[in-house]
Amino acid sequence: MTRSVLRFVAWTISPHRESDAEPITHAMQCAACGEKSLPFEEDIEPAQLWALQHAGLTRHDTYREVITRPWRAVPAEGASR
Repeated sequence: MTRSVLRFVAWTISPHRESDAEPITHAMQCAACGEKSLPFEEDIEPAQLWALQHAGLTRHDTYREVITRPWRAVPAEGASR
């Protein structure tokens, strides 16, 4: 049997805002049928326009906003990996 030593390391998480972060995207998803707009970076307006067009074609009237926001976990200050 191999012995192991486990150690607790505190981590923090926050939005990833560095230059290598993925972009924040917005999309709309129809709650009635599940169809979803393409993701649009930074601006919700194109996704809202998709929802209005979808509503006009299908009469579906409930939608979800889907936001993809990158987050980054790092060891807490003073903690070592």
